Amino acid sequence: MPETENALTSAQIEAFVTDGFVRLDNAFSANLAAQGRAILWRDTGCDPDDPSTWTKPVIRLGGYADAPFREAANTPRLHSAYNQLVGEGRWLAPQGLGTFPIRFPSEKAPGDDGWHIDASYMLPTDDPNDFFSIRANVKSKGRALLMLFLFSDVEEDDAPTRIRVGSHMDMARLLLPFGEDGATMHQMMATDFAGTEKCPQALATGPAGTVYLCHPFLVHAAQPNRAGRVKFMAQPPLMPAHGFDPALPPSPVQTAIRRACNLNF
Repeated sequence: MPETENALTSAQIEAFVTDGFVRLDNAFSANLAAQGRAILWRDTGCDPDDPSTWTKPVIRLGGYADAPFREAANTPRLHSAYNQLVGEGRWLAPQGLGTFPIRFPSEKAPGDDGWHIDASYMLPTDDPNDFFSIRANVKSKGRALLMLFLFSDVEEDDAPTRIRVGSHMDMARLLLPFGEDGATMHQMMATDFAGTEKCPQALATGPAGTVYLCHPFLVHAAQPNRAGRVKFMAQPPLMPAHGFDPALPPSPVQTAIRRACNLNF
């Protein structure tokens, strides 16, 4: 399929390395987005035509394996981009999408809008009941990409995810001294996520069907929905097929880490 052999240009790949993310337009169809929204509306328990039922600023829904979500995550265009950023054979095809933080217009604080990265694993000695014990390490164990799937049109007032451009470089340097065990969310929060407040901010806006493919270390945050419509987005990981293999050429994800830390792995 020649039209999908190169979903990303070389300039987009370089921007991913330096900025930590790339926006992929028309990654999946508006029809799939509409089918997904119908399922999500059903499970919120809210009436899409009656804003009086929208009583919470955010409703979190889990992972979904329904056909619209599986198909949205596995278009030829996205598979091509996964190959270009992670490496062919180094990722697992998503079996669905999740989680979905559904953001409603509200005067209430959402309570989940702090800056963070999405960590991926725990050690056997960590407390499984302590969310902030989840970890990340400099090799990005357990996560190949962070992904933002827009299932509704998202403009500046629709609670777009805030992104700290280039923050993945700071986080790579922060994680390096923690070695294979990695750092917990507690430890990363103690450094205010490596002081990334200096980074420029971008907003993950776009029409339904847009996907942001992000470096696993990209610092990002939610925000309140100030518009009159509901925002639907999935924020899943792309899972790696196997652990780090130094025999393989470095992917753009690894190249960014290497540049940040002046490493040879």
